[in-house]
Amino acid sequence: MDMRSRVNTALKQAMRDKATTRLSTLRLICAAIKDQEIAARGEGKEGGVGDAEVLAILSKMAKQRQESARAYEEGGRLDLAERELQEIAIIEEFLPKQLDPDQVAAAVRKAVESTGAESIRDMGKVMAELKGRYTGQMDFGKVGPLVKERLCAG
Repeated sequence: MDMRSRVNTALKQAMRDKATTRLSTLRLICAAIKDQEIAARGEGKEGGVGDAEVLAILSKMAKQRQESARAYEEGGRLDLAERELQEIAIIEEFLPKQLDPDQVAAAVRKAVESTGAESIRDMGKVMAELKGRYTGQMDFGKVGPLVKERLCAG
């Protein structure tokens, strides 16, 4: 079952269960996917949004909510922070399991070797390789410095 079907099935179940927080979060996911489809059509791309794009959308949504939750906690709005954390939990149900730091390091090492990267100029190739294989499984904001370090040291 593709990602979009999984989200739609979960949306229907949330409607039946009358789970309001889950329902609103799943509706936001569906809206984001629909926006991406409309943007793709505007660029002349046909065939809809694939699983890779849906994973990228979900990763972005989770990251936005993590930043919001942190801001709410700093501002003393624990009720809003809690809601953001609930939404993150729902979004993460559709994301693949996150890699642990050792697995991330191994993936970076493998990507550097497979692309033949030798200097910092090749960082884009390595990041593209990682994004192609591990979308939704690692935080690329944290992976970038690891790749940079590996290329500068190697």
